[in-house]
Amino acid sequence: MVDQLFNSSEKRLARVLLLMAHFGKDGVSEMSVPRLSQETLAEMVGTTRSRVTFFMNQFRKLGFINYDVGDNLHVHSSLLNVVLQDDNAATVTAKGKIPTTQSRRAPEPP
Repeated sequence: MVDQLFNSSEKRLARVLLLMAHFGKDGVSEMSVPRLSQETLAEMVGTTRSRVTFFMNQFRKLGFINYDVGDNLHVHSSLLNVVLQDDNAATVTAKGKIPTTQSRRAPEPP
């Protein structure tokens, strides 16, 4: 329940994928996970299938995950950056760097 309240669905999905890939075991930087339906992942994360689809596509584009020809999903250790990022920070890139954003001031009244 606390996880649902304080973590975004993106973070929860990243954490589920890392746990399923046994992240931290044997010091492997890329782990395989048997492919699950996005409906099943959505139930595990507590969100909708469309949100899981969106985040999985985003993770794939950023290089955090990739699919092979078979039924395996490869999870890269760089996905941990999504879990560890501060919610106030910008989106993490595939290289683990958080892009800087320029602060904008509201226009001053005349």
